[in-house]
Amino acid sequence: MTDIDPPRYKPRKATALLWNILLIVMTVGCLVAAALFPLIAHAAPATQPPPALIEQLDKMIKNDGVPGITAIVFQHGQMLYRVDRGVIAPDAQLPVASASKWLAAALVMTVVDEGTLSLDAPIGKRLPEFTGAAGDITLRQLLSFTSGQGSLKGLVDVRQDPRMSLADSARKIARLPLQDPPGTVFKYGSPALQIAGALVEQAAGKSWAQLFDERIAHPLGMTHTHWGNPLWPDVPPSEIHNPNLQGGVTTTAAGYGKFLTMLAAHGIYAGQRILSAQSVEMMETTQTRDLPMGFAPPGGAEAKLQYALGNWCEVVEANGSCTVASSPGALGTYPWLDRRNDLYGIFFMRRRLPLVEKDVQEARRIIERNAAADPILP
Repeated sequence: MTDIDPPRYKPRKATALLWNILLIVMTVGCLVAAALFPLIAHAAPATQPPPALIEQLDKMIKNDGVPGITAIVFQHGQMLYRVDRGVIAPDAQLPVASASKWLAAALVMTVVDEGTLSLDAPIGKRLPEFTGAAGDITLRQLLSFTSGQGSLKGLVDVRQDPRMSLADSARKIARLPLQDPPGTVFKYGSPALQIAGALVEQAAGKSWAQLFDERIAHPLGMTHTHWGNPLWPDVPPSEIHNPNLQGGVTTTAAGYGKFLTMLAAHGIYAGQRILSAQSVEMMETTQTRDLPMGFAPPGGAEAKLQYALGNWCEVVEANGSCTVASSPGALGTYPWLDRRNDLYGIFFMRRRLPLVEKDVQEARRIIERNAAADPILP
């Protein structure tokens, strides 16, 4: 041992230590790569938006008076591309008006999934203030605007003070006479969703806002989404106990895109079950095929659209399923889901829908043609 030259021995020891450290780093690197590989493998491809779509969005800014617009398009659960044109922040929070209805119906269906509420039970069993024919109204009729309580023309729910409770809102609506026998006529935009909200709060024992956060917003990462009332924009969310359920959501384009991604995956998001597949299917089944259309927003009646639960059926199959669904809002936001091509997306802006709808439809046609010409494999 005394023959070993100490100056030469130390470098050998240091070299061995260096190799051990390098081996550990390489091992950790391999483990990290193995963990990330599934995420990398399923990451959205770097797809460029079609130039025709950008031209169409610019046309809307120039000709339709749209200050700014975001379009996000997905296929097979992956974001194909996002386009922001004009003056609009990437994280802009805008009121989405009637695009709120899809979100409202989804929260209601989480309680149906639990078995606490039934789509076809008379509401008078839970809300005794609804008597006579009104007591026989069902949750299904409330969500499909066939409950006989008028239409959006009355603005009954929109004019209500958002600081009262949903239970008080329902009681006020119960005092109004029915305009049609329940289940006989479709009239878009009645105050029916406020009654559905009162049923949800009673059944779950929590406020609408708390339930939405727990069951929809938090698991989907919709961190900038809240409920309010379009006529009471200055009331802070903490004071709102009677949110307008058919038109009171403020959110971001990315947030709503996450909601659509959950629906497209039949109720699953990031591996977590949000809604049952049966509930998603029911939400996309027409409820108005054999009913007269007593009131529809501009364009709805002419297009001969049907209505499901919280969304429009643009294309209806023989079995009643909606293979193309949407829930456009009067302020311009336009989410849609095309199950024929597993293609979906959202146009996000603030401009009156009648002024932009034709151009939005043309933008959708451009997206569909491009997806058909350059499909992304699932």
